[in-house]
Amino acid sequence: MFQGRKNSVFATPNLDALAARGTSFERAYTNCPICVPERASLATGKYVHEIGNWDNAHPYHGENKSWHHVLRENEVDVTVIGKLHFRSANDDNGFTEEIDTLHVFGVGDLHGCIRDERATVRRKKKELLSAGPGNSSYLEYDARIADQAIDWLKNRVAEQNGKPWVLWVSFVCPHPPYIGPQKWFDYYEGKPFPEPPQKKPEDWNNHPSLQVMRYLHDQDVPLSDSEISKMNQAYAASVSNLDENIGKVLNAVKELDQEETTNIVYSTDHGESRGSRGLYGKFTMYEESAGVPFIAAGPDFPVGQVSNIPVSLVDLHPTFIRNFDLEPDPNIAGSDLRQLLRDPPGLRYVFSEYHALHFPNAVFMVTDGRYKYIHYHHDSPEFYDLEQDPDELNNLHGLPKYEENETRMRHALHDIVDPEAVDQKAKAAQAALMESHGGVDAVLARGHFNNSPIPGNQAEFYGGSS
Repeated sequence: MFQGRKNSVFATPNLDALAARGTSFERAYTNCPICVPERASLATGKYVHEIGNWDNAHPYHGENKSWHHVLRENEVDVTVIGKLHFRSANDDNGFTEEIDTLHVFGVGDLHGCIRDERATVRRKKKELLSAGPGNSSYLEYDARIADQAIDWLKNRVAEQNGKPWVLWVSFVCPHPPYIGPQKWFDYYEGKPFPEPPQKKPEDWNNHPSLQVMRYLHDQDVPLSDSEISKMNQAYAASVSNLDENIGKVLNAVKELDQEETTNIVYSTDHGESRGSRGLYGKFTMYEESAGVPFIAAGPDFPVGQVSNIPVSLVDLHPTFIRNFDLEPDPNIAGSDLRQLLRDPPGLRYVFSEYHALHFPNAVFMVTDGRYKYIHYHHDSPEFYDLEQDPDELNNLHGLPKYEENETRMRHALHDIVDPEAVDQKAKAAQAALMESHGGVDAVLARGHFNNSPIPGNQAEFYGGSS
């Protein structure tokens, strides 16, 4: 995700074309800005604190019914190709078929369960300084995913069995390491990238939680302009490469005469800070990290529409189920996107939360599309007017002029979650998981890995003592 929802620099013609023939949701959010918990939330239509998939060591394993389970039970074939980040393909994750799926490595990122002063610094600076052109296992994997998706579509149409289906094509990139194909890296040479907000150290948001985050992510010393430029080029190259892969799959849909009868949704599991506030990666509740691109196109969605209705990824669960004229569980958090477009709500809140790596306490967020309230548990909250301050530069917390709206947003958050109870529950689950693997000392000795390997590869561990 790039700062700002408008794409003026990055070459994404296939996604632009998809948006032109569908609906773009400009206020779309992840329900947790880290991969594994968000993917569990997306699957189940429930918030992370409801299902207990707290971090990258608490992956989904079919224990809560997913939209894929529901559709499969109702004679809809559901196939997934690519990144899932669930526990294992050996679990019943609800799919008719899993193809070449990426799951958590081993037991996942146990190191991310350490929430106190025992947490150690990760080697993220080295990863940022390695940004540049080239190839990576992730780029190769994404090319493989696109090819397999095209083959699947061709075979499915050839079968002509009349059975309804869903195909989830799940690419990895753009994702660290920041490497992009040479041709796209060259394309972006000299391009004027948008300035991320609070890029300079003197402008950084120095909220105590963010200071801890910068230190533990090895980002407390700023990159030089040339280093940032190289990272931008590599990341943008990866984005355009993703767009190419998406275009190949969408072209197959069109060539197979499936476009007029197929609904297509594009989104991501979280954003990318890209140097905003001195941070790289995800993890925060600011627009560049918690905000996600979100496009829905096909026979059920208006053409060329831009919607400012606040939505989040839990809305996909009821949308997919209602696509097949089925009734979703009334206890899930989301709403059918088509119903939201037909009958726009006067006021709607979307919610996100984070309970993992390098934040000592839980962080929660609620937004109504204009105002955003961020609750840092055991620390000072933040309150922003996204209409007047889209870059979230001016924290309005405690100002009399905004007291009524801040109070309303705080109450909305507490209607969804009990911060103290949930924070304690997450930490207890993380402590129990680490204890089951030998305790914190054993987890520290094991070290950590920065990125999950593709199927068949091994993770490279850092920072351990053995």
